[in-house]
Amino acid sequence: MQSAPPKPAPAEIVLAGEVRSLPGQLDNIPLFNSDSPEWVKKEGILLSTLPPEGKKVPAAHLNFAFQGQFNLFAHHFSHTPAQLQTLYIGALLYNPGPQPVTVQVLQAASYLMEPDAPFKQKPEQSEDPKGEVYSGPGIRAVDSVLRGIRQPDFPEKLTIAPGKSALLMNRPIPVRGLEKPINGRSTFVRLNATGKVYAATLAMYAKQNADRTDRPPTLQEWQDLLQNGGLAGPRDKTPTPPGAAGNLVYGRVAGVQRGSLWRAVLADRGTADLKLPESGKAISYALSTLRGGTFGTAQVQAAPLLARYPDTAYEAHGNYGVRYDLTLPLYNSASKPQTVAVSLETPLKEEKLSKNGLRFRKPPLDFPYFRGTVRLRYKDDRDLDVIRYVHLWHRVGQVVEPMVKLKLAAGKRRSVKIDFIYPPDATAPQVLTVKTMEHSISGARNW
Repeated sequence: MQSAPPKPAPAEIVLAGEVRSLPGQLDNIPLFNSDSPEWVKKEGILLSTLPPEGKKVPAAHLNFAFQGQFNLFAHHFSHTPAQLQTLYIGALLYNPGPQPVTVQVLQAASYLMEPDAPFKQKPEQSEDPKGEVYSGPGIRAVDSVLRGIRQPDFPEKLTIAPGKSALLMNRPIPVRGLEKPINGRSTFVRLNATGKVYAATLAMYAKQNADRTDRPPTLQEWQDLLQNGGLAGPRDKTPTPPGAAGNLVYGRVAGVQRGSLWRAVLADRGTADLKLPESGKAISYALSTLRGGTFGTAQVQAAPLLARYPDTAYEAHGNYGVRYDLTLPLYNSASKPQTVAVSLETPLKEEKLSKNGLRFRKPPLDFPYFRGTVRLRYKDDRDLDVIRYVHLWHRVGQVVEPMVKLKLAAGKRRSVKIDFIYPPDATAPQVLTVKTMEHSISGARNW
């Protein structure tokens, strides 16, 4: 019996062109980032920014107050709990001051993995005008917020009396009845407070009614856990301190990050235009870069943490929940028409470019690295305004089709706006690439 022939070695592809740092910077809007422990098996405090004074476990409270606009992100899973108990995730806001505080809930979405948004393979690129394509609960949550949605079971506003708390969220992660007793919940909320408030997320198993049916924890039970409980568990891997040698462990985030929006115009230095690159060449802007993955730019975009637990990430690696709002002011400086393609790509991760360009491979590595929705706004080749929502599902190192192709006449300008909220369940870093397509003598277009 003959053995199967060996599989051919993957082909490496190097994209010729320039890799640039992303202009601009993160804003100062704080983001409450509750992502550790990712897998919750022991109930307790996930993230508390309340003052530690008077608490049974002071180290579980980070003493950071929010005022004005801030965002809240929470992403946690339950895995085979005892007796298949339902884990609840609670989010509380506490008013420490002498006057009532009103908190507006601007946009808000919370989804379960099962049945709301299971992790399933999707096409490389899907048009998604109504938000019906998703591949994970975090992806669906930020997609909804990008579209300006506040789910109806979130209040429009909360008015919190002096010295009191209010429940922003009290949601279950059920596992009973699933094929595998594993489930998760992702939540993303944009808020605005008229005064100082503290925030906390907590995990608690369902309580039981007299007839032994499950019920959600009450506000008082959440407050008792916040006052007397310790950190939820098990704890995630301890991260590598910045600058330390050895294997790099990023860790999961549990803290308050500085920055929720990165807005930038991607133009050539000292000009208002982005000249199309030479035919067959590309210009790529690094996105969501982090230690060990800057593609030769040395730019780390990971949001700094204003408060964190000592055993959690030092930076918000991946920038989950950060909105990238990018404008490409395209300009064809050539004396002939040019066709330009714009792509969001996930090259093989590198700190420094080992091949003088971004590296891809065929076939790509199997793991999906970018799963999420991108909004595109531009004038098409008929000069009509276009708004598109495109869901991308890309493996690492994958050579992908562009999101948009445009033909620019000689000397013409065209602006393309691209924005997305960096999706949980994606893995950084990525690049945004502008490539001028080659034209053969016959007029056929080739990459």
